[in-house]
Amino acid sequence: MSWALLLKKGGPYAVVLAVVAAIAFGGWVGRGWYEDSRDLAEERGAQAAIDAAMERESKIAEKVETRLADLQANERIIDRGVIREIQNPVYRNVCVPAGGLRLLNAAARGEPVPADAADPVPGDAADPE
Repeated sequence: MSWALLLKKGGPYAVVLAVVAAIAFGGWVGRGWYEDSRDLAEERGAQAAIDAAMERESKIAEKVETRLADLQANERIIDRGVIREIQNPVYRNVCVPAGGLRLLNAAARGEPVPADAADPVPGDAADPE
């Protein structure tokens, strides 16, 4: 249809209706572009905030890793200072009378100490000497 034919059939109302439809369509498209640009700006702002937070946290993590590396050296030094106890027979080279040696050997084996020992233990409180 041409404009001349449209004016003949509908008159100026058809033209006004076409202009209003074009304005409405243009407003609808413009509104979509505006909302898209606003959403894009929000997304870019959020991404910038995420990037800043990640950079800050990576710097903190780097400092922590550096400090932990220093602490591991101290830990290794502490681990090397392990004290080892070696149990040796204590009374091997000591002069102990036969009765005392018998009592020590019985105690080492976990046996009960005989109550009536044939040889009195020197320095015993029950010894009448």
